[in-house]
Amino acid sequence: MKELVKAFDNLPWILKLILALPVIDGIAYGIYRIAKGIDQNNMTILVAGIVWIIVGWAILWIIDLFTVIFKGKVTVFA
Repeated sequence: MKELVKAFDNLPWILKLILALPVIDGIAYGIYRIAKGIDQNNMTILVAGIVWIIVGWAILWIIDLFTVIFKGKVTVFA
């Protein structure tokens, strides 16, 4: 899981931005949050990842889009 989290963290800004677009975001960053939650043994991040896969594609992608634009990374809520 550490390799997956590291791979996402090391992506160029433009690829992070593309992954934050609707539908793609729910899957890509949902998996990222699940992997980060497992890696850090943090249930909050793990649950956020599961929720992101379920509803991230519809609404929550906006949060990721703004955080990638302004901070250069996604918020993991922990």
